[in-house]
Amino acid sequence: MNDQPIGIAGAGSIGCFVGGMLAAAGRRVALLARLRVVDEITANGLRVSSFDGSERIIPADRMTLSDDPAIFRDAQTVLVTVKSADTPEMADLVARHAPDDAVVVSLQNGVGNVPRLREHLAGRRVLGGMVPFNVVALGNGRFHRSTSGDIVIAQDDAGTAARLAVQGLAVGATDNIDGVQWGKLIVNLNNALNALADIPLRQQLAQRSWRYLFADQMVEGLAAVRAEGIRPVSPTPLPSSWMPPLLRLPDALFDMLLGRTMKIDPEARSSMWEDLKRGRRTEIDYLQGVITEIADRCGLEAPLSRRIIALIRKAEASGDGSPGLTPEQIRSGGTP
Repeated sequence: MNDQPIGIAGAGSIGCFVGGMLAAAGRRVALLARLRVVDEITANGLRVSSFDGSERIIPADRMTLSDDPAIFRDAQTVLVTVKSADTPEMADLVARHAPDDAVVVSLQNGVGNVPRLREHLAGRRVLGGMVPFNVVALGNGRFHRSTSGDIVIAQDDAGTAARLAVQGLAVGATDNIDGVQWGKLIVNLNNALNALADIPLRQQLAQRSWRYLFADQMVEGLAAVRAEGIRPVSPTPLPSSWMPPLLRLPDALFDMLLGRTMKIDPEARSSMWEDLKRGRRTEIDYLQGVITEIADRCGLEAPLSRRIIALIRKAEASGDGSPGLTPEQIRSGGTP
């Protein structure tokens, strides 16, 4: 039923946007967030806006806000939106505080979170999911969706995807969530490139030198995925195997293609760029790190992925945000 409480386990940028859209549609939503986020929303309300110009403001008293996981005590669906490294800890909190029959849905980056959740939530229903769009925290309780795409989750007999879909937040079902998640991982290899570039995504993708670098990253990623016998499902209308040659098209042709397949705000940036800016741990180990792990296991070369991991870790250690590298500097492993 659509009036069943929905818990957001780790209400950061994605969690606050998704929770806000659900609350705006009249759903009962409980946001588990850091105290800083709770205080911010309590003071300002929750504002969710989008690249299409839409905006909704949800008063704080329309939701349950807390840093105490006890708010999940009557949740019938729990959406996990924490970073991959925090999955085991959040799974343990859900296990202790959510009802045994609650459906748990992973709306996280990466491909290993569902097995980790199931390990800590034995006997419970856990569904994989994929969020294709980017959300930026703009402060004062505002969370802005800056790219297009619809959420996809694993199909189940209870019709969970249909129950979560609301106006402005489409949620589809798939019988191949593993392939969908691997396809998203391949596209997400650009997160690190954008984080190292320190320029908006649209500006980055408008430059052929950056697209060539992204294409070479995708080639490494696709080789690793195929070596594992996986067939990725692209989160865009274009098959994953088409993307590298399309990325290498002249600027004018690629810009026309991009405009037909994806909407991107002029100032949109990757979540990893935001992590570096805020001095937070990135998810590089769950993106490029997955590719290098497969490469090691299968005897493949993945020099570009290894170089990018090293550059991101160096940026994390410095705490100075994005280093603002060029494609040539990334290829050489150099610094400005």
